[in-house]
Amino acid sequence: QVQLVESGGGLVQAGGSLRLSCAASGGTFSRYAMGWFRQAPGKEREVVAAITWSGANTYGPDSVKGRFSISRDNAKNTVYLQMNSLNPEDTAVYYCTANSRPNHRNSYYVAASSYDVWGQGVQVTVSS
Repeated sequence: QVQLVESGGGLVQAGGSLRLSCAASGGTFSRYAMGWFRQAPGKEREVVAAITWSGANTYGPDSVKGRFSISRDNAKNTVYLQMNSLNPEDTAVYYCTANSRPNHRNSYYVAASSYDVWGQGVQVTVSS
């Protein structure tokens, strides 16, 4: 059974940076497509980053492009989300997620329904 554990969240001032980490255990991490989602109060869960199992391809929506970046270290079974230039609108619970059966080594996924394993989430709060 694959498990994902996020860390690195917290309180940061606007303009600051945070790096979230997600450690995977219990499965073949190097074959999983990974993603980061967030959910703010009263809003739907939205994707903020996705990466292929090889790490060669990544995705980021326009709302975070140029500020957030996703990376992975398959030797450490860990995926990261580097968040820069944070603003109060980035305040949310951030979730790490895995697609344990991607179609192709170069496939990433942007829909929450494409993922079958989720972490418990970590709070990120950006103060103005």
